[in-house]
Amino acid sequence: MADWRDTMNELVRNRERALLGYAYLVCGDPTQAQDLVQDALVRTFSKPRPGLTAAKAEGYVRRAITSVYIDGYRRSQRWQRVQHLFRPAETARDEFGQVEAGSDVADALATLPPRVRACVVLRYFDDLTVPAIASTLGIAAGTVKRYLSDGLSQLELALGTFEDARVRDAAPSPAADAAAPRSSEGQ
Repeated sequence: MADWRDTMNELVRNRERALLGYAYLVCGDPTQAQDLVQDALVRTFSKPRPGLTAAKAEGYVRRAITSVYIDGYRRSQRWQRVQHLFRPAETARDEFGQVEAGSDVADALATLPPRVRACVVLRYFDDLTVPAIASTLGIAAGTVKRYLSDGLSQLELALGTFEDARVRDAAPSPAADAAAPRSSEGQ
């Protein structure tokens, strides 16, 4: 029983680099090459082969490397032809849509100059007022307004138009209150 183990140990000890190099040439990926050598060793030494020397075993292992790679390639090709049968009919909700949108915003923010970016982040991320931003950065309130205006213009160019949520959700203006019909009380 120890005969095949000695043969395998000798083969791996003396020819492992050559086998990995051969497997790399076959598949082109170092990680897959290691897997191919492992699978080939298992295939070669899983059957009893009386009188197997290390030199003969290397030939078996090389042949098994090629066979394992071709079998895997054929299996993946078969899967490519039938995988549409196993996919769900309707597409699932994109759970990463928000992440992608966030990365778009991060990319657009990266294009802004440092002070403009700081003003935009302090205003819309930290929710600071213009005077608070001016105080934090040590600049005038008018400069903060200018930076915010410039920053939003650049972001709109990069991301498309958008509304400020505060404007959209704001209470009706006093002019709209005056135009609204009043109910008569006491009638």
